[in-house]
Amino acid sequence: MGPVEGPGGLRLELLYEVPGLPAYALPEALARVYGGTLGFPEHRLFGNFVASIDGVVAMHREDRSPGSTIGGDSEADRFVMGLLRACAEAVLVGAGTLRAAPGHRWTPEHAHPAGAPAFAELRRRLGLAPAPRLVVVTGRGELDPSHPGLEAGGLVLAGAVGGARLRGRLPAATSLVVLGEGMELDGARLLEALRAEGHRVVLTEGGPHLLGSLLGAGGLDELFLTVSPRLVGRGPGAARLGLVEGGRPDLRPPAQARLLGLRRHGSHLFIRYELEGAAA
Repeated sequence: MGPVEGPGGLRLELLYEVPGLPAYALPEALARVYGGTLGFPEHRLFGNFVASIDGVVAMHREDRSPGSTIGGDSEADRFVMGLLRACAEAVLVGAGTLRAAPGHRWTPEHAHPAGAPAFAELRRRLGLAPAPRLVVVTGRGELDPSHPGLEAGGLVLAGAVGGARLRGRLPAATSLVVLGEGMELDGARLLEALRAEGHRVVLTEGGPHLLGSLLGAGGLDELFLTVSPRLVGRGPGAARLGLVEGGRPDLRPPAQARLLGLRRHGSHLFIRYELEGAAA
């Protein structure tokens, strides 16, 4: 068993990786912590989630207490989150995810502040803007227009009801695009909107309902899944969500995935999957 910490501090142990994967020119500090390199094809939609051993990915705020998060406040998980954000042109989240994190900003350095200089250098090397664009999906428009994540500008994809509710209330730098006539937004329309905005490499951080919509449309290319060494349980009345909710939750036939990589830090596992049918 290899070391999980090196002289330079945080390090992930590489257990397995498919040869020949796309590789960006990561700054040395990022490559050292990640245990190798990381990269994506020119067009990629990839997700990043953390789940407990029993498959729970989200809890309502009333279920939480200090130290009770799914990820267990893992620095390695926060680093991977920051690294994936640093690779992305845009970060796609649902309105529920925005509401659940009232003070959050979906930037690499917000996830892992110590990596800020190296994340910024990576984005310069990739020719990207200093921060990924935040794209928020909302059918009903139930989000706070003053959320700090929207202050620097972003994109809100809304249903007709949500668009009417939010029009004229968002920050000037944030664009609003109305998709469809109802409240629900299907994954195919979301994918079309992302392509129309010119976004090629996009990270989604959920939530589970948004992931269900994207899977139902066959749009998710890769999944990065952190398995946290925690058992959470689902008691009566406990609103604890699994990885995929809504959309096409039965996924018939089941979506197939191919293992691309596996890393470890302590008792956390960091798994990279490619979804069946994804273009290389």
